[in-house]
Amino acid sequence: MIDSNTLEKLKYPIGQFECPSPITQKHIKAWISILEQFPIRFEALVKHLSKEQLDTVYRPGGWTIRQVVHHVSDSHHHSYTRFKWALTEDKPLIKAYKEADWAELHDSKSAPIQMSLEHIKAIHYKLVHLLKGLSGEDLNKSFIHPETNSEVLLSYNIGNYAWHGEHHYAHVESVLKRKGWL
Repeated sequence: MIDSNTLEKLKYPIGQFECPSPITQKHIKAWISILEQFPIRFEALVKHLSKEQLDTVYRPGGWTIRQVVHHVSDSHHHSYTRFKWALTEDKPLIKAYKEADWAELHDSKSAPIQMSLEHIKAIHYKLVHLLKGLSGEDLNKSFIHPETNSEVLLSYNIGNYAWHGEHHYAHVESVLKRKGWL
């Protein structure tokens, strides 16, 4: 049996996202740099794993490494679309998706990870190019998230997705270290 503190550390190995206030240009540049470097770092972490390793859960009750890779691809694709909506519409109500259900679909549970790694590279290439061209006015644009009915500023969303990638990178890295595979 795993205690709640250990489980929380396995769920959030780098902690939850804590957005600085105010968000400065230094934060934005650092977050964009993380997003720019993430695809190569993530691929290097997982590309040599065996089928058995990919089908290992990163924590009790959690997803497999394979599901995590496919989830990051799905999630960051949604994020890119949300940026585009917010830049072209006035505070659009975005579409949420059931990420846990998506992770249970056959492609997330059995597809080769290379397809998602290539997608992550492509979507980050597009996202980073978009983000580097945003003005201060653009960074203050927002979308409405239907699950919380809250307004999400694009400046916040950059940090949140930089954190999101690092969060899942840490999930995979931690299980690889615990199993002696890294």
